[in-house]
Amino acid sequence: GVPPADTPVTYFCKGSYYALHSSRPFSRLIYPVPEKNTSGLGIHATVDLGGQIRFGPDVEWLPSTVQDVDVDEAAFCERLASSVYAVDTARSSSFYAEVRRYWPALPDDALVADYSGIRPKLVGKGDPAADFKIAEHRRGTDPLSAVSLFGIESPGLTASMSLADEVCARLNA
Repeated sequence: GVPPADTPVTYFCKGSYYALHSSRPFSRLIYPVPEKNTSGLGIHATVDLGGQIRFGPDVEWLPSTVQDVDVDEAAFCERLASSVYAVDTARSSSFYAEVRRYWPALPDDALVADYSGIRPKLVGKGDPAADFKIAEHRRGTDPLSAVSLFGIESPGLTASMSLADEVCARLNA
């Protein structure tokens, strides 16, 4: 295993998505210009393989109790399944406002709560953005025994094959 001292603190950030419940006005991804000092890329438009348009994710920092590594695992999993992953429909007004920054003609009642996910971040609310981290682990003077990847979000998942090549190169060096 990896010594706890070699594991960075992880902050959990929930991101929700709303689906467009009307005809598709565009067929490309739309990314707004990110605002300074924000923790995400802004609520952007994505198009899935079926042609469905979704807007998101927003940024909702989870309370520190969810981040506590000493929490009862069964209770943590139950909470994730019930409330943490639920899309808070009270946040819909902020979605309408953000989407209307780049699509002013968004009809009222066109968005439907869709899904949410949790992004691991290496910095907390209000901290400057940080990229993911690749860490090498050795036992004393032994050769490299493990490589960990921390804080990987969507861009890191897109680059997963390149990251795998990097890990293999480090392990085989």
